[in-house]
Amino acid sequence: MAVTSRRGSRRLTFTVLAAGAGFFAMLQSLINPVLPTIQHDLHTSQNTVTWVLTAYLLSASIFTPILGRVGDMVGKERMLVVSLAALALGCLLAAVAPNIGMLIVARVVQGIGGAVFPLSFGIIRDEFPAARVTSAVGAISAIVAVGGGLGIVLAGPIVSALDYRWLFWIPMVVVGLTAVAAYLFVPESPVRNPGRIDWRATLLLSGWLVALLLPISQGTVWGWTSGRVLGLLALAAVLLVGWLVAELRSANPLIDMRMMRLPGVWTTNLVALLYGGSMFSLFAFLPQFMQIPTAAGYGFGASITQAGLLMLPMVVAMFVAGILAGRLESRFPAKAQLATGAGINVVAAALLTVAHDTRWEIVIAGGLVGLAIGLAFASMANLIVGSVPASQTGVATGMNANIRTIGGAIGAAVVSGVITAHPQASGLPREAGFTEGFLVLTVIALAAAIAALAVPSARRAAAGRRPSAATVLESELAGEFATIPSTR
Repeated sequence: MAVTSRRGSRRLTFTVLAAGAGFFAMLQSLINPVLPTIQHDLHTSQNTVTWVLTAYLLSASIFTPILGRVGDMVGKERMLVVSLAALALGCLLAAVAPNIGMLIVARVVQGIGGAVFPLSFGIIRDEFPAARVTSAVGAISAIVAVGGGLGIVLAGPIVSALDYRWLFWIPMVVVGLTAVAAYLFVPESPVRNPGRIDWRATLLLSGWLVALLLPISQGTVWGWTSGRVLGLLALAAVLLVGWLVAELRSANPLIDMRMMRLPGVWTTNLVALLYGGSMFSLFAFLPQFMQIPTAAGYGFGASITQAGLLMLPMVVAMFVAGILAGRLESRFPAKAQLATGAGINVVAAALLTVAHDTRWEIVIAGGLVGLAIGLAFASMANLIVGSVPASQTGVATGMNANIRTIGGAIGAAVVSGVITAHPQASGLPREAGFTEGFLVLTVIALAAAIAALAVPSARRAAAGRRPSAATVLESELAGEFATIPSTR
């Protein structure tokens, strides 16, 4: 009876984690297709409405690693409840926002929910049997990927049937209930890394992330050679160096640089940076391509809903690949999955470059992208989880998610500049701009595939981890070493 009850509690825990991570990922993409609608309803400018995305990006990039680290220290379940409650509150504020300023503030609050990713992975590692960790992490990763794609699919039907505010009301209800369920049913973390927050390192981390991501996300508006962009990028470089020095000298580092130097960690993070650049750009610009009026000489003139439906095969492929990835890990190691996914992504981007004239070509390419993302997301999470001590799972996976987001911001900015470089007289991009943009994505995807080959095998990653005697004892008692063969 006790075993059955424990299994039931794990299923409930997984359901709570999946709901929280999935809806946060969905909110990353749910708003993108309806920015023109928000701009019209709130009587604001195109430049101002982009801050709805930028504020969310900046907030998530700051809070994801910080709250992941706090969760490692004080308890992952506590911080999961805080993150989910903040996400629900942000959705409420966004749903009732009377003006663009309040909506931007609401998106900042929503960004705090980004910590659900690292906290979820940490809870799975703490609570699940070693044999189940790989498949559970893979499933959560698949749900995260699917959530991002599903936002694009659902935005149109929700806005058409209701209005854009329901893009916040619906997640608010689900996430609010999820926060309550997390408080009641998710067990408290048995694995912790006591210490204190180094606020100097925290401020420096926040500073260089903002100074980097702000000009990248606003570069097309401000001008890439403007004083603001160049000044902020220079400030980001200075603050980054200061942060690294502070972390190396700190007795209680926010991000342990020794952990970040582990071969299994830095190589996977490099893949995440490049993969993020390819994936987020595709999410942003493929629906835009499909909505270009046919009068422009290309595009399909699709509505938001129709464009979302054309993306549906990609979402289905993501989910199937992500779910299967963890279950096949014993015969199809995580490194092999990552390299395979990255290779498929190259093929998909190359296909879009040379063949995007018909809907079926878009559907096939989208399906390949979904397959690639499903494999890559699951394998990256498992590689990180298996490469670090249990007490650092939250901060390590948080930084991986953050690095992927940074890559996405850089990739989207670069591709946007390429696509819009030479517009038609009507103001719409030329087809050549999209073709060149897809070519850039192919190059980025190829770089990610090459980087994936540098990720160490499970045996090498385990050797490079070099745990302390205390960590060895802790790991043996908790059965943690049984998860190491799951990382390739």
